[in-house]
Amino acid sequence: MRSDVQLTEEGTGGGPRVLLLPGLGARGSGFRALAKVLRPMARTVLVEYPEGEHAAVGAGALARQVAQAAGEMDAVVASSFGGMVAAHLAASGAVRGVAFLGAFTRTEHLGPRGLLIGMMGPIARWGRPGIVAAGLAAWRPVALSQVREVVPTTAVERDTTWHRALSIGSEPPPPELCRSNVACICIQGDRDVLVPPATVERLARSLPPGTPRHLLKGAGHVPYFTHPRECASLLAPWLERLAFARSVSVA
Repeated sequence: MRSDVQLTEEGTGGGPRVLLLPGLGARGSGFRALAKVLRPMARTVLVEYPEGEHAAVGAGALARQVAQAAGEMDAVVASSFGGMVAAHLAASGAVRGVAFLGAFTRTEHLGPRGLLIGMMGPIARWGRPGIVAAGLAAWRPVALSQVREVVPTTAVERDTTWHRALSIGSEPPPPELCRSNVACICIQGDRDVLVPPATVERLARSLPPGTPRHLLKGAGHVPYFTHPRECASLLAPWLERLAFARSVSVA
């Protein structure tokens, strides 16, 4: 059982150092396909959050744990609840860029569903999500061997989701980023049944003006898992902007 944040460096070449933040009940290893495609453009890092009772902290506390474990980083790619963690990192000045993939920074961005986010804990613990839930999240069939990358399948993962879901509302939400200089981008699957497409409009209003928004056709809640090449194509201009800013600051 992990008591702290665990990092796996997927690239050691040039480009910005980018952390890949999973959602509430997903594994960071689910980003591996996207990390492989991004390898020529960025130094990607898979992130696994603490487990079990160690997960009983809000997004702000989790962001501090990520920052302490990661050290210097340029940006994050955040899925779902990972967007809340990313917003705390951005507001603290720890990162210069955030890519939101089917994500939110405040539960109200989810509309009425935001009031029910705490129910994800009981659903994970007693609903015991499996191949059907994974397929619904991905909006396509998921191989049995890959279900664990999308939904919590072990007792420890279900317990982790329980603690984290109940902790989301235990602290103030992250500050809005609309007046910040953080380079943001939003990618939303048009078949996302967990974080619906309407979320991206609410999210965008809290981000810097002009933040690009992309609707990925046929993608569900985990586009980084099901559509890694399409996501990488959309992320490329954002990464180039970060790389240029990084080279200027070094010079």
